[in-house]
Amino acid sequence: MAFEASHLGDDGIAARIPPAGAMAESPMLGRMEASQPTGAKLVLTLTVNPALDISTSTEQVVSVHKLRCGTSRVDPGGGGVNVSRVIQRLGGRSLAVYTAGGPVGEAYRRLIEAEHIPSMVVPIQGSTRQNFTVDETSSGKQYRFVLEGPELSDAEWRACLDLVAQAIPAGGYMVASGSLPPGVPEDFYARVVRLAREGGARCIVDTSGPALTEALAEGVFLVKPSKRELGVYVGAALESEGSQVEAAAALVADGSAEYVALTLGEAGAVLASKSGVVRLPVPAVQVVSTVGAGDSFLAAFVLRLAQDRSVEDAFRAAVAAGSAAVMTPATELCHRGDTDRLEAELSAATP
Repeated sequence: MAFEASHLGDDGIAARIPPAGAMAESPMLGRMEASQPTGAKLVLTLTVNPALDISTSTEQVVSVHKLRCGTSRVDPGGGGVNVSRVIQRLGGRSLAVYTAGGPVGEAYRRLIEAEHIPSMVVPIQGSTRQNFTVDETSSGKQYRFVLEGPELSDAEWRACLDLVAQAIPAGGYMVASGSLPPGVPEDFYARVVRLAREGGARCIVDTSGPALTEALAEGVFLVKPSKRELGVYVGAALESEGSQVEAAAALVADGSAEYVALTLGEAGAVLASKSGVVRLPVPAVQVVSTVGAGDSFLAAFVLRLAQDRSVEDAFRAAVAAGSAAVMTPATELCHRGDTDRLEAELSAATP
């Protein structure tokens, strides 16, 4: 299949950036690639349910009354896209595949282009969803409203798989992240895992519910659940350190994942593998917003692996990036300077 920048191909797929084999043919790509660093494997990300993230603040959230809000912020969100955005911020190379539709989808695409994220877009009939985050200034609480997303047709979600199959970086990494919208089968990520394996890439999955169950049944390279997500999977609350370690290690033991990176918020993170279990605390930082922390964590992890760093180095970088993300407001992701500083601190504390 041939892809050209900025218009639809015969199959209805809009390619902002063509796959590796056609890269040299696109002048648009040439400008983007010029700023991309070398020496790291390409990371392909997939987001089938992206969202335009809108964030604002109000003094108090109450029912019935109109709530006067402060300055608003709009960001292109969704697990895989956020991973690509952070990888670029941290100096890596990624290619984002995502769906987009309607006026919201067009606004989403423009935001991605403004950040110069190499990407390929699967057009859909439905409108890209929006998420809404409100900070209550009187209490410091944060309210997050996550919408369901448009229903994808059979042809649309299959087009995502077809595009992924052609773009998989042999010897590189594939990140499938985020929720599945209506119309997409529960085994969608399991199919992505199989495609990555057939294409010679290592697949990383970050999702929840039945989609996670199906992906783990296929066997993944790395999975990044939160405590709540893993608890739902195993049917337990996982409140104790022992139960958390046991649940993560069990996924490795039964072949569901080679690595399990369990994020625990302010309690740190756990990494389980055949070599054993490692736990890292989070650095002491001021928490402003937790939105995007998990995506920042995952992006730094896979980037360090793509740079041929050790899994231990990748884990430290992930904790640093996740911690850096909570220092930023609303839906903002981690900053490179904060991430590098925290990574150095963790490396000094855990050689």
